[in-house]
Amino acid sequence: MMPAGGAMTRGPRILLRQIREALGAGAAPAQDRLDMVVRIIARSMVAEVCSIYLRRASGELELFATEGLNPDAVHNTRLRAGEGLVGEVARLAQPVSLSDAPSHPSFSYRPETGEDPYHAFLGAPLLRGGRAIGVLVVQNRTERRYDEDEVEDIQTIAMVLAETVASGELLAEDELRDVEVAPHRPERLKGQRFAEGLAFGHAVLHEAPLAPERLLSDDPAMEEARLKLALATLKSGLDAMLDGGQGKLAGPSFEVLETYRMFADDRGWNRSLEEAVRNGLTAEAAVDRVRNEHRARFAQARDPYIRERLHDFEDLANRLLRVLAGDKPGERELPDDAILVARNLGPADLLEYPRDKLKGLLLEEGSAASHAAIVARALQIPCVGRLMGLRDRLSEGDLVIADGETGEAYLRPRPDMLEAVQSRMAVREQRRAEFAQLRDTPAVTLDGQRISLLTNAGLAVDLENLAETGAEGIGLFRTEFQFMVSDELPRLTAQTALYRLVLDAAGDRPVTFRTLDIGGDKVLPYLEAEREENPALGRRAIRLGLDRPSLLRMQLRALLTAAAGRELRVMFPMIATVDEFRAARELVDIECAWARRRGRPLPALLRVGAMVECPSLLWHLDALLPLTDFVSIGTNDLFQYMYAADRTNPLVSDRYDPLSPPTLRALQTIQKACADTGTPVSICGELAGRPLEAFALITLGFTRLSAPAGGVGPVKRMILSADLTAARRGLNNLLNLSTGSVRNEIESLARKLNVVV
Repeated sequence: MMPAGGAMTRGPRILLRQIREALGAGAAPAQDRLDMVVRIIARSMVAEVCSIYLRRASGELELFATEGLNPDAVHNTRLRAGEGLVGEVARLAQPVSLSDAPSHPSFSYRPETGEDPYHAFLGAPLLRGGRAIGVLVVQNRTERRYDEDEVEDIQTIAMVLAETVASGELLAEDELRDVEVAPHRPERLKGQRFAEGLAFGHAVLHEAPLAPERLLSDDPAMEEARLKLALATLKSGLDAMLDGGQGKLAGPSFEVLETYRMFADDRGWNRSLEEAVRNGLTAEAAVDRVRNEHRARFAQARDPYIRERLHDFEDLANRLLRVLAGDKPGERELPDDAILVARNLGPADLLEYPRDKLKGLLLEEGSAASHAAIVARALQIPCVGRLMGLRDRLSEGDLVIADGETGEAYLRPRPDMLEAVQSRMAVREQRRAEFAQLRDTPAVTLDGQRISLLTNAGLAVDLENLAETGAEGIGLFRTEFQFMVSDELPRLTAQTALYRLVLDAAGDRPVTFRTLDIGGDKVLPYLEAEREENPALGRRAIRLGLDRPSLLRMQLRALLTAAAGRELRVMFPMIATVDEFRAARELVDIECAWARRRGRPLPALLRVGAMVECPSLLWHLDALLPLTDFVSIGTNDLFQYMYAADRTNPLVSDRYDPLSPPTLRALQTIQKACADTGTPVSICGELAGRPLEAFALITLGFTRLSAPAGGVGPVKRMILSADLTAARRGLNNLLNLSTGSVRNEIESLARKLNVVV
């Protein structure tokens, strides 16, 4: 890149104008214009070869024009994705500069091109939306290293070419399409559930990124002033949104927006924009170029957290382009049944849409941990993500279904499918009304067994579910959410404030805080970590806390401070050995002693527990339980470790059934050991929120279940219809079966006993 403060020389600017004029010569055939462009570039850059490759719909890169190679190779030479150096440029989506191309391991010799004598190679991708739609290449016979200015120039030229190709000015869309798509037939897309719920309505395409109409500036100083003014406007708008969002979102949900606002001040992002303008691009073209470069660079990252942050920067760029265009937020009219469709979405954009009209959200990308997904859950908007090719299959106004129960989207559904969804929604409403009537009814079985029903939480907005569901408390508060949505380590004061807010909202109801459970698929960018071959079995949860005791001690100090004078329940995740629990509990004692020495108030009652989710503890419960005040079983991890099957991997997650003899016998072992020692035990995995699975759990003797908010009502209805005395006799006969699953047998047992599951 050129040094900060530098400007593109007059020569390259003239070159860009010549290219623009050649491409815009509307009367000439497209091939003649492309041939003219490669001649201009070769002459200007003193290159003996200049070639343009464009991507076909099949993914192959076709040679469309060349100066210096065999002209017969045009439209005859095609490279597969990743094939040769041209394919490598497209794969990396960034420039490749080599002094001796034939010696590179990715070099692929194509004899029909006649490129034998050329050694020096410089290729730049034609980027649109962060995706390489082509490659621009220059080559020389002699071995030489292209300097930074030449790399900068070819990137700018590639941007101009990409804009022209993508706009359709040069080639009709059909010329780059190998297969026809029928966009108007009904389609079903399978994705991932980001936020639970069910909705149907008309598709509203989230504002597509604006393409700059003018790329080159006549007055760089004026463009820099326009850019700075637009950045200031963007930031003030986000500040206003933060002020207005304080009452709507709290805790991690609000911090999502605060973190997003911080990105607008990112020095690297701002500096890249300023340099692009100083190099002769308009403010709009500078934003567009930096957006594409960011997308291409971040898309290569393996770290899921870093990839998610890409979307925040891209969303900021899109908002900045709209500011430069003079658009104002909130002006768009929506239908009353809007289903928002986007490739991905930033939290600020989602909050700008009117909540009363927005019924659902469908995304091409993202993850359940993305900022948009977190806000969608907080606003109770059904959201399905990872719907590949969604935007290309939809038109504005198409009827769509967002199924946040199954993780699917139905595009232009048939009448019978729409009728089925409407019936499901009616049933959901009816059940919701029934569950609301049960809210204050104690969860007691027909034979008098009292079951404690609690809820899981992780966001401040989840606290509202305590009153709505009638849950008796929070059996699992996931403290890592606050860390995952922050761009830096939350300070002691921020952690203390959140924990105090949770305890205040719970009142007299118990809250069990799980200490930081990160690692594996939960990555924090501000904590350096070595790459692990199998992170799910690596340094995560309590292992990380014990390796970095200052991190865990800070969290424990925040919890003790927030709970001053009240009951505090803390549990440590992923305990695999008794020694790990001893070491973790010792840190609690150290923090209590630290507070006493300074005269600080402590909780009125402190209970410390362990999560049983590592199979190793099944054979060491006799040593662990006497040291704990309570235990909680994390069935999600316990079962995936028992079966060595990643529960997030669709290729293996369905290879075992939680309702199987091995899992039920493992749970029975834990329940019996806890009963013998008088140790309180609860279930806090997803199993506790499913009526059939919960029926099996209470039949095994568990009397304390912590379920997702949506599962509290259905599980309570099941409990009220169950007779455990009769159920236990039937279940005991199933535990010794040799089948891989006893789900059907348990369902038959429930039906026989008239249990509502």
